[in-house]
Amino acid sequence: MPEEYEDPEGREDLEEPPAFFPKEDGLGSDEPKDTTLLEVRIEGVFEDVSNGPTARFVIVKDEIGRRVPIAIGGFESRSILEAMEGLRPDRPMTHDLVRNIMEKLGATLERVAIDDLWNTVYYAKLVLSSELMDDEILIDARPSDAIALALRFNAPIYMSDAILEQGIEEE
Repeated sequence: MPEEYEDPEGREDLEEPPAFFPKEDGLGSDEPKDTTLLEVRIEGVFEDVSNGPTARFVIVKDEIGRRVPIAIGGFESRSILEAMEGLRPDRPMTHDLVRNIMEKLGATLERVAIDDLWNTVYYAKLVLSSELMDDEILIDARPSDAIALALRFNAPIYMSDAILEQGIEEE
């Protein structure tokens, strides 16, 4: 990371990468962060056109009203909206394809955990179960992809309490 970069929030851990980054032995961490995870729901997908190019984001909200906006791309925005509205395209889009592959292989998405935030970037894990394995399988994912898949599997979405604490309060 460049020396001249200063974190606007004053955090001093910018040199420490997220848990899933490769370790010295070349293996990443399959363990979820040691944090309290709380269930959240998708409040909606929104666009902001006020400052130049269109910015898209999804807002997740917990049961006490804490809200966290997560920036997402245009494709992911469309995929999340289609899943929220129960629309199914004539041909499978990427998230539908992943769901179809998982189902054919006997795997299901048990839950999603948005469990890390580093340098303004959110990180998530897919928690899968399979008829072929006794243990759960953890897969690193972008939160937008994880949310799009969770909606297709009707799987719960969880977020770290520490991340929710940094969110915006309900008005």
